[in-house]
Amino acid sequence: MKPATLPATLDHAGIAARIPHSGSMCLLDTLQSWSADTIRCTALGHRDAAHPLRSAGTLPAPVAIEYAAQAMALHGTLCAEPGAAPRPGFLASVRGVRLLVPRLDAVEGALVVTAQRLAGDSGQALYSFTLHDERATLLVDGRATVILNALP
Repeated sequence: MKPATLPATLDHAGIAARIPHSGSMCLLDTLQSWSADTIRCTALGHRDAAHPLRSAGTLPAPVAIEYAAQAMALHGTLCAEPGAAPRPGFLASVRGVRLLVPRLDAVEGALVVTAQRLAGDSGQALYSFTLHDERATLLVDGRATVILNALP
């Protein structure tokens, strides 16, 4: 259950204050909802010509993994014990990733990023993730393992 002091939703600035990405590298624009197991965010900058992860003028679909990783990082900070220090981590692996579109910059409207924590403990977490367009068309999905507290 969410402690009363934590927000139910966040804007871009609120997200950037809670994850290790700032400026244009903070790819998420809004936190729509979250629970102990799931987070749902939206992103709007995928069509921006100045997107920091564009390559050869396009935003390739594998960039969806970074969107999902940022949602997982935000989820981790929201689920942390009150007053706990941020827990550094990294993506150890991604598996079962399905890229159902070749590029994200061709998607109209917002991207909807959802991550669900499937298992884990104090040192690691397993998430499934999806990216949909705002009409609920699945664009990318997969699973990711996050290793926590791996940095000194």
